[in-house]
Amino acid sequence: MSELPIWSHRFRLADLARGPVVLNLEADEATRRALAKHLGVRVLKSLNAEVRLRTWLDGVEIGGRFKALVEQESGLSLDLFDQWVEGPLEVRLVPAGSPNAPDPEIEIDLDPEAPDPPEILEGDVVDVAAYVVEHLAVEIDPFPRRPGETFTYAPPQDDDSPFAVLKRLKDDNG
Repeated sequence: MSELPIWSHRFRLADLARGPVVLNLEADEATRRALAKHLGVRVLKSLNAEVRLRTWLDGVEIGGRFKALVEQESGLSLDLFDQWVEGPLEVRLVPAGSPNAPDPEIEIDLDPEAPDPPEILEGDVVDVAAYVVEHLAVEIDPFPRRPGETFTYAPPQDDDSPFAVLKRLKDDNG
């Protein structure tokens, strides 16, 4: 049995028969608390997404944008600060056994500018919110720092390395 997702919005592909669908998703407070823990941020103050679903080949294409406000701790000063995290949603799914599914036996040349190959959809339901969370996780800065904060390094004035100590001993006994 697989683990239940923290945030879920399931969509049946049969509902695309009438044409493209636009969903506006917003995570409630309890969901944001659980997601903050899952994503490793102090607080997830808001999370919403506008998602478009439409048929693509024999599957579905998910597009849109998400936006979140996260509270993080600066890796430099340890101060807390808020940061907006946003990005696009771009996912293509095809059913298992589709002639449009990538062949696992064929090596793919990765082109960072090319769209990702389609994912395999198990069943006829897609969890749209899970893709929002997946894309959000990629966009969160793992080494955050407050805007304008810079790291400056000043080497120590006294060199206490073993080689410096030996050099001083040699110079003193010179």
